Amino acid sequence: MNNNDETQTRLKQLHQALGIPSDYVASCALPLCLEPALLVDTELDFYKRQQRLTPAAFTAWSEMREAATNQGISLFLISAFRGYQYQHDLIAGKLEKGQVIDAILRVNAAPGYSEHHSGRAVDLGTMGCDALSENFAKTKAYQWLTEHSSSYGFFLSYPLANPFGIDFEPWHWCYKEE
Repeated sequence: MNNNDETQTRLKQLHQALGIPSDYVASCALPLCLEPALLVDTELDFYKRQQRLTPAAFTAWSEMREAATNQGISLFLISAFRGYQYQHDLIAGKLEKGQVIDAILRVNAAPGYSEHHSGRAVDLGTMGCDALSENFAKTKAYQWLTEHSSSYGFFLSYPLANPFGIDFEPWHWCYKEE
């Protein structure tokens, strides 16, 4: 069995364990996100947890954060790389709290389909705004990101009415590696 087959088998097992519908991959239109071979440690996130990104994404994030800071904009990491098992555990925790899988999959992609697996996605926050809140879209940080993030290779992954069926996530940005 090759690496891709092993990944697909593992993801199928994780999906089945969570009760993710068998048509999820076809219906969500999200691309498969493979875990990178190389990740580097970033600064600690808002919760004082170590985060990791690909080297290129970390360099771009660092440059973007510095530019924002120089313009009086507060940006900090809330989350970066997440492995397949972490994504499974995140969803399993929500299921244990009584949430239903369809609702969870509108805010968390199934294992294998979260951009966080790529090591290029960042969830960002700013001072004075609750973490992972749509209110982030009303902040100066969000306005700055919409105007400047593309200069650093980042794009908003889940805007309003996105084709993936993921709820609007103004805090979730992904670095597009060349």
